[in-house]
Amino acid sequence: MARKMFAFTALAATLFAAAPLPAAAAPPSGLQEVMFVGNNWAGTVDVIRPSGGYTKLGGLTVVPDLDVRLRDIYLNPIKLAYFLGIRSGPGEGHDQLVDDMYTTPDGTALVASRPSLADVISIDLRTGLPKWRFPVSGFRADHMAVSPDGTHVAVSASTSNTVHVLDIATGRQLGSFATGDKPHENVYTDGGRYLWNMSIGEVNTDLDAPGWDWTKGNRRITVVDTTTFRTVRTIDMRARLDAFGRRDLSNAIRPAVFSPDGAKLYFQVSYFPGLIEYDVATDKVTRVRTLPKNPATSDDRTTFVNDSRHHGLAMSPDGSKLCVAGTMDDYATVVDRGSLQEGTLVPASKPYWATVSADGRDCVISESGADQVSAISFATGRRVATVAVGDHPQRVRIGHVPAGWTGPVAR
Repeated sequence: MARKMFAFTALAATLFAAAPLPAAAAPPSGLQEVMFVGNNWAGTVDVIRPSGGYTKLGGLTVVPDLDVRLRDIYLNPIKLAYFLGIRSGPGEGHDQLVDDMYTTPDGTALVASRPSLADVISIDLRTGLPKWRFPVSGFRADHMAVSPDGTHVAVSASTSNTVHVLDIATGRQLGSFATGDKPHENVYTDGGRYLWNMSIGEVNTDLDAPGWDWTKGNRRITVVDTTTFRTVRTIDMRARLDAFGRRDLSNAIRPAVFSPDGAKLYFQVSYFPGLIEYDVATDKVTRVRTLPKNPATSDDRTTFVNDSRHHGLAMSPDGSKLCVAGTMDDYATVVDRGSLQEGTLVPASKPYWATVSADGRDCVISESGADQVSAISFATGRRVATVAVGDHPQRVRIGHVPAGWTGPVAR
């Protein structure tokens, strides 16, 4: 047993270490840095300044081909069944038209996953027209991740338990790998050499009581080598949480973020108002922090959107602070990483994601219940800006567009 533990520790130190985060670099020549906000139900993306005043620069649709896609879906009974299931389930009565998005390294295109349309599309930022489209396996596309060099994009195909890795410029598949049930979050580590995928299991049923946990499927972390797309490690947090004395917590990992040195992984799990710290080298859960509940939020698990009580996590560039989106509890807060003590609870309407501003000073959350994004200072823990966006904002990402860009040209 000791020999196996030593082997894993050495493997972890080699495979999963992350280099310290570099200082913010100037955008490539001819490009400006921006922040993209994906409006899930509208199928649009708002583009705002990525720090400071967060003023709006423009926007675009990521469903210019919607009529064509709907015609294809309505002519296929199986596709239609899944399409309507997404609408009534994770879409809360709406079509999910944009989930995640990244720009190409040259800033000429936006690449977005479209859950209800089961694909990834590249949109020309100058014309607003499609450049390429990749249909994922199965019937739903979900979270993505872009490699550190910006050339590869990974997308979770949630109904086929697969992650596809694509050339971001052409949409050509470079590889794929099998995951646990319902792959969700993707995170590149070690300069892009490894890719972590977190599967969350079935989240669209009301079998949410602990006694029905076995119905949720195989939830695990799958770590692959990005040169071969072979699995180098799988991690089921069930045993780690049990060893820590938290059998009551789900092992369905939601948003997750590594410390700058790669030594710690922080993550949220289904139903839980708080966060968990995992030590990569020792393969152990080391701390669990329960955050305040909103007295107005029901503890009935069937009322939580897609099983997520808290969904959104970001870390300040220096690794000292964590920003938490308390989705069902209608707040966001900055947590001191040393003590795991939360700061001011900033009221927010169903915050669904958290990311870091371009200058590293703020955490930006999407308030899906109020159709806005808000910036919260890491230093003070207080709101410093709010910007109105489209219908049901979720993912927020930093990217690049041509200097002076204000939106696609009129056609």
